[in-house]
Amino acid sequence: MGRLFLFGFGQHFASNICYRIMEKTATKKAKRSITKSTLQKAYIDYLLTHGKQPVSIFEFAGELKATESDFYKHFNSFKALERSLWLDWFNSTVKLLEKDEAYAQYSVREKVLAFYFTWFETVMKHRSYIIFRFEKVRKELTPFFLLALKDAFDDYINMLLVEGKESTEIAERPFSKQYDKAFWLHFIFLNKFWTEDDSDDFQKTDAAIEKSVNLGLDLVGKGPLDSMIDFAKFLFQNKRPF
Repeated sequence: MGRLFLFGFGQHFASNICYRIMEKTATKKAKRSITKSTLQKAYIDYLLTHGKQPVSIFEFAGELKATESDFYKHFNSFKALERSLWLDWFNSTVKLLEKDEAYAQYSVREKVLAFYFTWFETVMKHRSYIIFRFEKVRKELTPFFLLALKDAFDDYINMLLVEGKESTEIAERPFSKQYDKAFWLHFIFLNKFWTEDDSDDFQKTDAAIEKSVNLGLDLVGKGPLDSMIDFAKFLFQNKRPF
């Protein structure tokens, strides 16, 4: 009887140890699953479900069965999390473009067009969130969630501007250093236009991209205005009256 009791107790003790080991392993796995993308997705879901950001990081982490420490491993605030969303989408867009061997041979005009068509394909699955965000900041030209993206966008556009000047596709003018600001306003315009586009398959947005990019590149390219400026310089240098 005693041996049976001891045997049963031993089995029970061993199974308890196994259970605790499995529980600890499961907890560790759960903690490892709280990734950057997990937090980003959960945050978007929370915003769209509640119409506002979580009251605190503690509350938000608790809903994910995580801790504040799990959150702080990736972000130091909700604003930082949102900035990372847009920057990641931008980086994904540029990576997709650069994977295409033909992209390197495109003109600046074609690269800008390709960027916008690829950008809207990239963010399409997040359209509800983007509509939500732009509705909250209708008059802001650089809302907080776009700050990290803007830095990357400016670098990208300035690289294209240098390329365009070297190929003479873009004219060098006294105010050409302000071109990147115009391109940023253009980016904001197209995103807001897209959030309000109710046409089939977003045909209006496609048309807005083509027409506005072509107009923009025409304005920064060589044209009649440059010929007039060159002629005025010639007259001034040669002291000829108008």
